[in-house]
Amino acid sequence: MNTDELFKKRLLKKISIDLNKVRNSIKIAENKLERAKKLFSSDFFQEAFVSAYTSIFHSSRALLYKQGIQEKSHFAVYSYIKNKFSSLIPKKLIEAFSNYQLERHNIFYGFESEISKNKAENIILDAEEFLEKIQEILNK
Repeated sequence: MNTDELFKKRLLKKISIDLNKVRNSIKIAENKLERAKKLFSSDFFQEAFVSAYTSIFHSSRALLYKQGIQEKSHFAVYSYIKNKFSSLIPKKLIEAFSNYQLERHNIFYGFESEISKNKAENIILDAEEFLEKIQEILNK
């Protein structure tokens, strides 16, 4: 879905740029990533996965806030990032965000209850890289 459609469907809306929201989203992303690592080290792979995904989501959200945009869905955040930042964020990370979003949805609303150690480790590594990329973009 393109950006214009996201605004038309009210999945995104313009707001005033709020640097506090940018900083708070990055802080949440950092905290969730640290929590994911602790959960992973205690063999709580599903919980680590969800925390790492939340880190990716809040990292992305910080970019939207920096541009004066509020999201109404996880899909809208992913779509906006894909449409507007694909030249700055590696495609593999953007596509991973989409895949992780679906897995997170299944954890919360479906019947997927097991996350492998490997899958949890991969999302944590991706969340670290994602956060670093977002921070680079925000600091430009």
